[in-house]
Amino acid sequence: MKVLIADDSVLILERLRQMLCLNSQVELVGSYHNGNETLEALKVLKPDIAIVDIKMPGLTGLEVLKEIRKENSSLKFIILTFHATGYHREMALNSGADYFFSKVDDFEKVSQVITELTMI
Repeated sequence: MKVLIADDSVLILERLRQMLCLNSQVELVGSYHNGNETLEALKVLKPDIAIVDIKMPGLTGLEVLKEIRKENSSLKFIILTFHATGYHREMALNSGADYFFSKVDDFEKVSQVITELTMI
C-alpha cells in the first residue's frame, strides 16, 4: 500500500514515518508540510492512503480532502488533529474523511487502521 503523509509538524511527520516503517506492506511515497504541496502530490503519486493534518499552511487538510475527492473517491483519507472536538470530527467526516483521529488521544489508532487496510 502506498501511503502519503502531510503535517506541518516535523515531530508528527517523524512519528508517522517511524510507525509506517514497522509495516512491511507500506510504502511511504512522500511527506509534506503544507496543503498545496500535499494536493499536488496526491494527484501525481496516487497513494492508497493519505494521512493529513487538519490544519496546515496553504490549503487545510479539509480543503485538500474536498479537492481530491473530486478526482479520487477510493483514496482512504485519515485526518489528524490536535483539535479533536465534535465539530472538527463532524466537519472531517462530512467532507469525506474515512477516519478522524486526535494526535493526543488516538495516535496509535492510526497504526491499527493502516494494518487493517493493508490486510484487505
